[in-house]
Amino acid sequence: MTSRAKRLWVTGALIGVAIVWGATFVLVKDAVERYPLYGFLGLRFAIAVAAFALLFPRSFLRFKPGTLQVGLLAGSLLTAGYVFQTWGLQGTTASKAAFITGMFVVITPLMQGVLLRLPPRGLTLLGVGLAVVGLWLLSGASVDGWTAGDTRVLMCAFAYAAHMIVLGSLGTRHDVGALTITQLAVVAVACGAVSLAFEQPGLPVDRSVWFALVVTGVFASAAAFGIQTYAQRHISPTRTALVLVTEPAFGGLFGWLAGDYFGIGGLAGSALILGGMVIAELVGAAPPGERLVHEPALEGIPVPLVEPEELSAKP
Repeated sequence: MTSRAKRLWVTGALIGVAIVWGATFVLVKDAVERYPLYGFLGLRFAIAVAAFALLFPRSFLRFKPGTLQVGLLAGSLLTAGYVFQTWGLQGTTASKAAFITGMFVVITPLMQGVLLRLPPRGLTLLGVGLAVVGLWLLSGASVDGWTAGDTRVLMCAFAYAAHMIVLGSLGTRHDVGALTITQLAVVAVACGAVSLAFEQPGLPVDRSVWFALVVTGVFASAAAFGIQTYAQRHISPTRTALVLVTEPAFGGLFGWLAGDYFGIGGLAGSALILGGMVIAELVGAAPPGERLVHEPALEGIPVPLVEPEELSAKP
């Protein structure tokens, strides 16, 4: 396979990852209507841990001093993000949840400026402004159009932004695989413990719930991480980010197919959010050596920093 053909194949695979991530909003929303929230998250991430361990068994050998502590911190933030997102889906549409979750891309540089004293660039602030206006239009351009579910999903976006900052600072000193499996395990244990203590649901009997568990645990977590890690050896971080930033658009599409209705204002708001994400993440971002490239935080997967020589490395 030629280099160009390989790049095209890898780009197509990344688009597939974005499609799977976008589809999970509808799948999860339906699943948590049939099965308790914490029980679903506990099982989902237990499956993700098992699948990841099978795909990347050497991750267990790459722990070093401090890896566990950073993984626990990042995993706690990831747990908060998933709880708020899944809880929020019980009170809003899958389409709105997809775009509101995507706000983490524009929240991150603002939070980074406060926590790490790294002020965002002007174009980044423009992207933030566009996304905020888009969020207002998406909620019907009125306070009444904003629901409690939307607020929970927005809290999820803040949690994902904090998670991204941890991985982009402390996380860069540790192996990606070791950090990832630690985070997945934290979510599985935390949510599983809450479910056993308060929900005690038993194993699901609904086939659609099991389908959602397999898709989100195996394909949207473990397999997606493998694809992305391989992809970044063959295409640039910018191209990777541009592909993955379409995830909310796919989430909105699947929500629309499932019966969500946007209207003109909602469509305009969605477009502004996507435009703000692209500007904040790609145009106004710092040089690649100073940041993490776009992170698929919906699945808690850190994207490693990619140096120029790595882009041409052989698999």
